[in-house]
Amino acid sequence: MVLRIPNRAARQLWLTTQSLSAAPTGALDLGQMIRDLGFVQLDTIQVVARAHHHILWTRNQNYRESMFDHHMSQERGVFEHFTHDASVIPMEFLPYWQRQFRRKVEQIDKSNWFKSMSDAKGRQAIKDRIRAEGALSTHAFDTKVAGPKEMWARPPHKLALDYMWYKGELATCHRVNFTKFYDLGERIFPQHLLDATPDDADQLDWLCHAAINRLGVGTTGEIKDFWEAASAVEVKNWASSKSANDLINVEIQAADGSWTTSLAASDIEERLSNVSASTSRLRIINPFDPAVRDRKRLERLFGFEYRNEMFVPAAKRRWGYYVYPMLEGDRFIGRIELKADRAKNNLTVINIWLEDGINWTKARAGKLDQEITRFARFSDVTQIKWNCERPG
Repeated sequence: MVLRIPNRAARQLWLTTQSLSAAPTGALDLGQMIRDLGFVQLDTIQVVARAHHHILWTRNQNYRESMFDHHMSQERGVFEHFTHDASVIPMEFLPYWQRQFRRKVEQIDKSNWFKSMSDAKGRQAIKDRIRAEGALSTHAFDTKVAGPKEMWARPPHKLALDYMWYKGELATCHRVNFTKFYDLGERIFPQHLLDATPDDADQLDWLCHAAINRLGVGTTGEIKDFWEAASAVEVKNWASSKSANDLINVEIQAADGSWTTSLAASDIEERLSNVSASTSRLRIINPFDPAVRDRKRLERLFGFEYRNEMFVPAAKRRWGYYVYPMLEGDRFIGRIELKADRAKNNLTVINIWLEDGINWTKARAGKLDQEITRFARFSDVTQIKWNCERPG
């Protein structure tokens, strides 16, 4: 018989695989935390803290922002590339990422996005400068956008830098105030990892198995969406091949009581037996957190509808510009909009929305106040202001 996993168990399994079930305390191993997640998305927006810092802090509140730069630029523990978006990926995964370097360039070559890019001679000139001068940012070059300055327009040198970055010829060396510095890939990527590159089929097999291990259970679509390093056809073919014969079919109960067929590792029953109840601590989750990135999966498992409205016109927003889901135990209980102002030393609560049926008790209010205080401290501010009515 097909194993059926009740909704509560499925939620707890997902939070366990996302390192969100335990209290975010204890010894910190930054490299292991990123390996467990698979990758951490980068984002430029800093409303309270930038997404990558917040994602890591949510899982261990001993994390501090300076640790990230040291891990990337000094320890070379991660490299930057594109999953579904710009992300940092454990350096040891590099042998299995070569297909993504190739895929991104193939996608670029088919689009019009880079049509104003420097030619091969221009790209070589940029590489020669970097080889001679060391890592350079886009500010070291002065080519200009030709024609109208549209929102996403980029000057030729920036397109050339990004093209070589997508290809793996250049790599992020470090960042200064989030500005990326490019260096030669050969000076960033360890040669022994480049030499260890498996063939394409083995890379695909590794990526799919790594995805299902981090999902706990997942459909072929969710496996594809995890890394965005393979096509839907490639993942479906993999799932029906001998490479995936260690997986089993299971049925997952959704929050609405319906059932979905998914794939799971053959030891899924053991994994389920080792899942412990989630901490009752209330957590403020980043909009780019991998736990909530797949909105369809989030709604199916938790009955929690969420969307990122940063790029939605203000008049059409249902909630707000940068709104954080609130997680308590294994339930998403609402949303909160926060903004930090370091110059004024305050964190402002702009608005809060509770899910239907949530009873706002004194205990919940206390847990939220504690988490806001911790989040403010992480962001180097000490004063908390409420610009909206408190719940209850």
